[in-house]
Amino acid sequence: MKLRRVVVDASRCDGCGICLKVCHSPEECIGCLACYWACPREARIIEEIEADVEPIKIWVDGVEFEAPSGVTVAEALKTLGYGFKEPGRGEPSLACGTGGCWSCALLIDGELERSCITPIRDGMRIETSVEGATPLRIIHGPEPHPVGGKATPWWGTRRRRYVEAAIWAAGCNLRCPQCQNYHVTYDNYSPALTPQEAAREVAHCVRRYRTGGAAISGGEPTLNRRWLTEFFEELTGLVGEDVRRHLDSNGTLLTPDYVDDLVEAGCNNIGVEPKAVRVETYMGITGLRDREKASRYLENAWRAIEYIDAEYRGEVYLGVGLIYNRSLITLDEIAEAGSRIAAINPELQVTVLDYYPTFRRLDLRRPSVEEMLKVKENLEAEGLKCVIVQTARGHIGPN
Repeated sequence: MKLRRVVVDASRCDGCGICLKVCHSPEECIGCLACYWACPREARIIEEIEADVEPIKIWVDGVEFEAPSGVTVAEALKTLGYGFKEPGRGEPSLACGTGGCWSCALLIDGELERSCITPIRDGMRIETSVEGATPLRIIHGPEPHPVGGKATPWWGTRRRRYVEAAIWAAGCNLRCPQCQNYHVTYDNYSPALTPQEAAREVAHCVRRYRTGGAAISGGEPTLNRRWLTEFFEELTGLVGEDVRRHLDSNGTLLTPDYVDDLVEAGCNNIGVEPKAVRVETYMGITGLRDREKASRYLENAWRAIEYIDAEYRGEVYLGVGLIYNRSLITLDEIAEAGSRIAAINPELQVTVLDYYPTFRRLDLRRPSVEEMLKVKENLEAEGLKCVIVQTARGHIGPN
C-alpha cells in the first residue's frame, strides 16, 4: 500500500517546536500532514512509500470492517468507501485537514474527535452520524479590538477605545504562504469550545470593554457550519440587537443558503475577502495548487459579495477585503478588483491589507505608506466611495 510519511529537512529546521505541538501521533507518522502545513520554514517533506500494512478490525456504524493500520481515521474510512462531504454544508468534511476546525469530527469510541489527525486503532468504534453531538472548534481570544475587521463600519472606529470583542477560529481551507495569522490557523492542540461557550466568552468581553461589536475571524470561521450558526444564535441572544455581530471570511464557502442561515442566526456584519480577481494571482496568494478549486473558491467569494449586497443591503453591513504587496499582486489588478466592486455597489466598504513578511514569506517587504495611498487612489479612481488601507502607521479611511 502506498503511504504518506513526513520527514524533517534538518537544514531548514530552526527548532521552533510547532511540529511537536500539532502532531497527534508522535510514536508513528500517520501522514496527516498537520506538521507539514504548520511548519513556517518548510522543513517538513512529504515522502510516499510502499509498505505492507497490517490490517486491523474496526467497527463503523456498528458494522465490522478490516482497515489499514498506520493511517488516520479519515484515510481508513476513505479506503472503505466513506465519502466526506464538501466543506461548508454542515456535515462531516475534510475542510482544513489540519485539525483546527473540527469539521471532520466523528464519534470515535463514544467521543467526538477529529478524523483527519486521529490515528486508526485496532478495535476502534466509529459512528459517522454526529447530528446529536454538540460541535466543537478551537478558538483564540476573545480580545478587545481597537480597529475591527473588513465589515466593521469605518465611521464607528474612532468613537470608542475598543470597537469589537473578537475571537479567531483555527483551521483554514487555504494555504497562504504568507499567512498573517498562522499561529491561529494551524493550531490543533488548544482546547476546543462549544459555540455556546465561545459566545458566552465573547459576550463577557463585550460587556467588560463596552464594545459596539462582536466579531469572529480566523483562520476561516465558515468551515464548521453547525458551529458557526449556533455561535451567532447564542451570541445574538446574549448581546442583543444593539451590538453588531460580525463575521470576517475568505468567502470561499459562503453559498446563498449559508449566508441566509447566518443572517437568520443573527449575523449582521459580513466581511468577504476575495483577495484578487485573477486565478493565477489568487493561487499565488492562497497557496492552492489545484487550479479548478482555486477558480471555484475565487468565484464563490465574488458571488457571495454580489448576493449579500443584492439580498441584504440595508440589513447586513458588507465589507470587501483585498490585499496588496507588490510581490503578490499588481496595481493594475487592484484597479480591476475595484472596477468589479464598483459594478456591484460603489458605496461598499473596501479594506486593503498591506501584507507583510511572515510565516513562509519572510522575503516579502511590507508596502510603504506611500504605496498603500497609491492603492487607495487607484481604487477611488474606479468609483469606490469608501476605501480604507491598512498601513504601518495605522488605517487610513475615506476622509
